[in-house]
Amino acid sequence: MIKALRGMKDILDKRFLKIFDTAREVAENYGYSYIETPILEETKLFKRSVGESSDIVNKEMYEFIDKGGNDVCLRPEGTAGVVRSFIEHKFDKAGIPKRFWYFGPMFRYERPQKGRFREFHQFGIESFGEESVYEDINIISLASEIFDKLNINYTLKINSLGCKKCMPNYKEKLVKFLNQHKENLCEDCQRRINQNPIRTLDCKNQTCQAILKDAPKITDNLCQQCQSDFEKLKSGLKNLEINYEVDKHLVRGLDYYTKTTFEFISNEIGSQSAIAGGGRYDKLVEFLGGKPTAGVGFAIGVERILDLVKIEDKREGIYMGAMIEEAIPYIQKEAKKLRKNQKIFVEVKPKSLKAHLKAADKGMYKKALIVGEDELKNNTFFEKEL
Repeated sequence: MIKALRGMKDILDKRFLKIFDTAREVAENYGYSYIETPILEETKLFKRSVGESSDIVNKEMYEFIDKGGNDVCLRPEGTAGVVRSFIEHKFDKAGIPKRFWYFGPMFRYERPQKGRFREFHQFGIESFGEESVYEDINIISLASEIFDKLNINYTLKINSLGCKKCMPNYKEKLVKFLNQHKENLCEDCQRRINQNPIRTLDCKNQTCQAILKDAPKITDNLCQQCQSDFEKLKSGLKNLEINYEVDKHLVRGLDYYTKTTFEFISNEIGSQSAIAGGGRYDKLVEFLGGKPTAGVGFAIGVERILDLVKIEDKREGIYMGAMIEEAIPYIQKEAKKLRKNQKIFVEVKPKSLKAHLKAADKGMYKKALIVGEDELKNNTFFEKEL
């Protein structure tokens, strides 16, 4: 028997659609428009945007050479593709803010576990052309509203990664600290000291975590503008009654973030506790060949929150069935009329009244309309409220 590949699952859960519908509704209420980018992209797009030092690029990409000799890969995340599209369609040259939402599969070759698959789905938000920290507040508010509507409890963690003005001085201090402890750091962190030292703060190794507790903190080394923006961010979240915690080690797993970074955490899903994350990436559009354009966004891991979403089973729609085969064309014609504004199911196999009512009850329909010989003669239905 042929089975699905390891880490790739069939989707049969209607909670998946509830997440999609809820997130889409909230995003469009905030003024965001739909975008869908190709699942397959040039590998260099992610190497340049996500960063050579990230685990995604080093260990997890589904990368291969296609029949045309192109180096391509299945997208491991959504932002890079949206930025590529933003540039390709010359939105960067228009100078007008653009806001997009997307929903689709991503792919990473890693060990499957609860809440983490090789094919997984993300709902994402990307906002371009707005430098104000108040846009960061809008973005976080949007994410929190999605979770509120889905009745998911969360803890919001925020941090600032500084800018090109304050980051170099901080990196210098951090590298000095890391080199002092280099022998005790894991292999990945030793490599990151020269590639991207900030990423060491994201290490999950317990020995590294113990050492990095004493590392210099970026929030203690912000320039005046970044400090002012960070205070506005905290004040703005408080104004919207969105609770948060400052996590001075929060850096996210991708190289393109700057200034605001944030994560939504759940304590109800085990070790994979991050259910959404994002931040500001003001240099990414320029880095990928576009005109300098501010950017900020986030992504929600759909499989991560699936078990946290509750759906109440309720009766809806109408079940229509025939007791004799001659009545089937009649109920199909009547169903077409009724289906314009409600859910109608037509059973195409003739059954007894008892069998139809049992099937309608099991299907959680609100009403059953059954046609037998007498009903067909009179163009009527036997009606049963369920």
